[in-house]
Formats: sequence, C-alpha cells, structure tokens
Amino acid sequence: MRINTTYFLFILFILFHSNIAQAQKKANIIVFMVDDMGWQDTSYPFDTVKSAFNSRYHTPNMERLAKEGVAFTNAYSTPVCTPSRVSLITGMNASRHHVTNWTSPMKDQPTGRDDQQFEEPVWNHNGMSPVEGIPHTVFAKALPQLLKDNGYFTIHAGKAHWASAGTPGSNPYSLGFVVNIAGTSTGRPAHYWGEQNFGRNTNDYHGIENLQEYFKQDINLTEALTREALKTLDFPINNKIPFFLNIGHYALHDPLMEDKRFYQKYLDQGLPANEAKYASMIESMDKSLGDIMDYLEKKKIKDQTYILFISDNGGLSHTPPRVGTPHTHNKPLRSGKGSIYEGGIRVPFIMKGVKGDLMSKRDHTPVIIEDLFPTILAMAKITAKEIPQYVDGQNQLGHLKSNKIDKSAMDRPLIFHIPNKWTTNDVDGFNYRSGIRLGKYKLIWNMRDESYEFYDLSQDLGEQNNLIQDEKLLTIISVMKTELHNTLEARNAPIPKRK
Repeated sequence: MRINTTYFLFILFILFHSNIAQAQKKANIIVFMVDDMGWQDTSYPFDTVKSAFNSRYHTPNMERLAKEGVAFTNAYSTPVCTPSRVSLITGMNASRHHVTNWTSPMKDQPTGRDDQQFEEPVWNHNGMSPVEGIPHTVFAKALPQLLKDNGYFTIHAGKAHWASAGTPGSNPYSLGFVVNIAGTSTGRPAHYWGEQNFGRNTNDYHGIENLQEYFKQDINLTEALTREALKTLDFPINNKIPFFLNIGHYALHDPLMEDKRFYQKYLDQGLPANEAKYASMIESMDKSLGDIMDYLEKKKIKDQTYILFISDNGGLSHTPPRVGTPHTHNKPLRSGKGSIYEGGIRVPFIMKGVKGDLMSKRDHTPVIIEDLFPTILAMAKITAKEIPQYVDGQNQLGHLKSNKIDKSAMDRPLIFHIPNKWTTNDVDGFNYRSGIRLGKYKLIWNMRDESYEFYDLSQDLGEQNNLIQDEKLLTIISVMKTELHNTLEARNAPIPKRK
C-alpha cells in the first residue's frame, strides 16, 4: 500500500500531529535487511584479510556505510530466515520464542522435512503474534508497534515473513506498521522482473503484491521496492515526524535471477551464469543502499538517521543453484544457510550513527540479531515497559558512542538452536543442532547421536579442528555444555522426540 492521496495524507498528519513537538527531537531509524547474504558476499572485508570473494563482489555503498559507522566482525543471526526476523522485532532468542524454522505461507503447516529418526518437534510453526492465544505462535509486542506508539511513522517494504497467512502476525499492519509495501507471509519472490509482474501473473502464491505500478516494466524487484520505500519518506520528513523504515529485500533469496544492469560485467569476469546472477543481485542490493543514503543526504537528514544493515542468515551454499563445490561459498567460514556452523549464522552487520557518533570503526564484540530490538529502542529513546515478552537482546548503541570495549560483552554466551529438519542432508551442520559461543570458543551439540564439537574460533575460523577431546579444555567444555543445556531447559526450547 502506498500513500497516494491528499486525503489519506491529511488523515495521517492528524493522527501524528499530537506527537510532532516531541518527535522532532527523535532520530530516524532504518533497518536494511538482506535475505541470505553471507559474511563474504561483499567487497567490504569483515575478516582480517581480503578474500577472493571480497574481490569478486562490488558493494561500494557497503564500504561507504562502514566508513560512516561501525562494522561488527562477529555478528550473528539464526541459520534460517523467520527465526531471525522474529528475534529482531521481539528481542527474543530463537530458543525462547520457539520459532525455530521458516514459517509456511499457509497456517498450521510445519515446515520440517520427514525424518526416519525424529518426529517434528513442537515449535511455533505459525510464527509471531501480537494477539495472545493464537495456536503455535509466540505472543509479543512488536518493535514497530512500540515505535508507532511513541510517535514514529512506521514503514515496511519488502519481505516480512514473520508468521503464516491466516494469523495476525503475517500482516505488517497488525504489528504496528502504518505503511506496508509488498510484505506478506511469503518468504521468497516468484519472480524478480517487472516484465513478469514479479510473479503475480502465475498461480505461484509467492507472487509479489502491491507493486502493480511496475508491471510490464523493465525493472528489478530490488529497484522497485527501493523506489516505493523512498516515496513514503517524503511525508514524515516534510511534516517533521521521525520515521522507522524496515526495508527487507527479497534478494538474495532464490530463484537466482540477474539484475540486467550488472549481470554482463560478471559474465565478462568469467563467472558461471548462476554465480554471475548471484553477484548481480548483490550489486543490485548495494545500489539500493546507496540510493537510500543519497536520499538522506539530499533531504539533509543524514546526521539525524541511524542505519542498521544486517542479513537474516548466512549465504546460500547449496548446489544447485550455486555453482562449484557444495558448502564452500562462504569460505573461510564453513557451510552456509541452514547450518549451525559459522557460514550459516555469521553475517555482515554495519551500524551507522547520527551526528557525533563514531565512524570507520571495526568492532569485534560478538553480537546477535535480537540485540537490534533494545538497540533500536535506545536509538528512539524509548523505555519498553509492561511488554509480554522477555527480551534476551542487549543494547549495543554504546558501540557507536565509545571506543571502549566492554569485556563482559565479549564473554556473553550466544545461543543458536535449530531442532528441525531444514534440509534432506545432515552434513555440514544442518538439522537437529544447537550451539553456544562463549568468548573465542564455540560448542555444537548434534541431537542425532548426542555428540559434540568444540572449536577455538580465534585460531580456527573454518571449524576444521574439533577439540572436544582436548584434555586442557575439558573445564571450559563442561561449562559450555552446562550453560547450553540449562538455557534450553529453562526456556523450554523445542527438542525433537525419537520415533
């Protein structure tokens, strides 16, 4: 839905008018979330050295954003999309909100694959809900609702995928968004091209809604979403209302479809067709980021606007559609999307502040996606009182304000939990696993055979040297096992039962 009539603009102005005096003192906030973007899918190196992948891809606007803010080299999401999105808008860890796999566009359809050993665990397969009592959902007050209640003009553009159709959480309006552009219960696009109506001319329920203005045009979905998002910002800016823009690009999710503006350059580099398509989708996403940053400068609100750039999980590493050796597309990280290994959960994260905040800083503090919830509330100067959910995330706004490193934050336990069968193959960290990171160490629990893996990430980023039998590390291994299982038990985390 777009704001396209004078009458509707007038009504919105009246609704927000009472908050303008207070709102003018508040910063604008943009969350820029990319789908399935790996830690290495950028020309900005989050590692200590520039890799071959960093040299392959072209993301000048990510580099620009990093120069204007803080790049986190140890940032995490969950292995798959919906759990990350629910964590962001609720502040809850996946082990607590129990949305541990992607949600089906259809209600009451758990998405785990059939397995000979395990039953499907009991999890919140209908996603997040702002209404209490909806079966198989987690009840919470959503971030956009809190922002809206405190005078923010709230806009969603692109992929939503917080809940299944037929439940309140699938509708961005129910979560506190004033404007919704193309956000539904679907988790991928049917088509990326306007010439094909973004798939709305087919029976595929993944066809993108509310972009009819671009039907039959030579335009990419990423570009169309960006244009529509920027249109909506004129109203709050002109009326001095702080805005919250949640732009969730469908890219880089499959189907891999080239952005024609950038595709040929990657073919000319000698990349196979699907890898050239993937690279063009990355550059298309980066152009969107640049267009938004240019818009903020044009409107002279760059110094009053926070930007948080993050991916919902690690990069896709399955072949097909990727080309090459399976599960190597995020090297030096091991594996990719769906995996509990670093390739599936470590993601690019950049946070740009407002006037006076730190710039061009690299921060090595481990952070996780539920941290965005309290961080954004702090940016908006909102104290969330009497909300139904327990917030696991921690406010990370201080990293924009000070160069001092909080040593306790470096040693905070981070929990990862995917007790579902996401894919048919268990290799490379997929299916029925939990993990915990504590400082430089990481422990993985494989539910299949009750085995464990233990890695020193400071020495072994690729998780190739399993130290679980190292006698010198038995104490820390024991501590992390206890912490992991006590946390899962305390949160009543879903665990699959044997058949």
